[in-house]
Amino acid sequence: MTPISICIIAKNEEKHMDTFLSSIKKHMQNYPYEIVIVDTGSADQTVAIARKYTDKIFHFEWINDFSAARNYSLSCASYDWILVLDCDEYITNIDIKTFSQMISQYPNNVGMINRQNHYEMNGTDSVYTDQVERFFNRKLYHYEAIIHEHVRALNGQPFMRVELSITAEHCGYTGAFEQLAQKAERNNELLFKMLEENPNDPYLYFQIGQSYNMLHDDEKACYYYGKGLEYDVDPRAEYVQMMVIGYGYALLHLERYNEALQFQNIYDEFSFSADFVCLMGLIYLRNGQVVQAMKEFLKATTFEEAHVAGANTFIPTFNMGCINEV
Repeated sequence: MTPISICIIAKNEEKHMDTFLSSIKKHMQNYPYEIVIVDTGSADQTVAIARKYTDKIFHFEWINDFSAARNYSLSCASYDWILVLDCDEYITNIDIKTFSQMISQYPNNVGMINRQNHYEMNGTDSVYTDQVERFFNRKLYHYEAIIHEHVRALNGQPFMRVELSITAEHCGYTGAFEQLAQKAERNNELLFKMLEENPNDPYLYFQIGQSYNMLHDDEKACYYYGKGLEYDVDPRAEYVQMMVIGYGYALLHLERYNEALQFQNIYDEFSFSADFVCLMGLIYLRNGQVVQAMKEFLKATTFEEAHVAGANTFIPTFNMGCINEV
């Protein structure tokens, strides 16, 4: 089996480190690997905890650039095949054959892991499922962008993505509001810097909207989601779907129901998504269009999968129950 390096950047992550690193140890015991940790200036017990799991600990002076830290971690690895993880991503499942299959069958591609993202919505815990690019050969790929960094081919060419049999629970958007607010404000500082250089990038507007969503500032979230959707975006792109869903729920929180009803105009483009169909049911319901809401909720239950937990199950069925009760 080809050994791999698990590359991690960390700062003040003591509350996550034991759970995170022990999840790696538990699930990777039958595959050859090393853990490479790059600390970017921790003032807590992050490094001390990490030493219990690896001696490959390096230090990188933080320069407000996540890609710079990521790429430094790649350079510290002993092996060319890299799995990138964050300290708030706890591995819950790995089929270790997935590494050998990827390396032998798709050596020039990038592997995607599945994440269950925990967050708060309407005062309750919720989960959003996505896939992120995390496994690749460092001779072919590196990271770009100072925040919300992404994998790019060193030759600048497009690349194929392969789904890996890896699932992680992502808890980075849970916890005390004060901590989340600090994270969102730090993110926006870097995002606005990028926006100055790339004012026509809808992905940046989406991420700024996400930061304001974390800050519970629905007005600003709506503004930036709306700005992002002014561009010619691909409805099939995952971030575009998230932007539409985030925009719709923010409008509902603000009780701007008539404005949300304008989502009818993009129905054909997004009706392939259970999340969007369920959202339309909520929009129709808030606008008093009960029969149309019922149709959308019923349609949402026909989808096998949804990104937002419950968008194809308990959310529409609960609302259909309420409608029938009334």
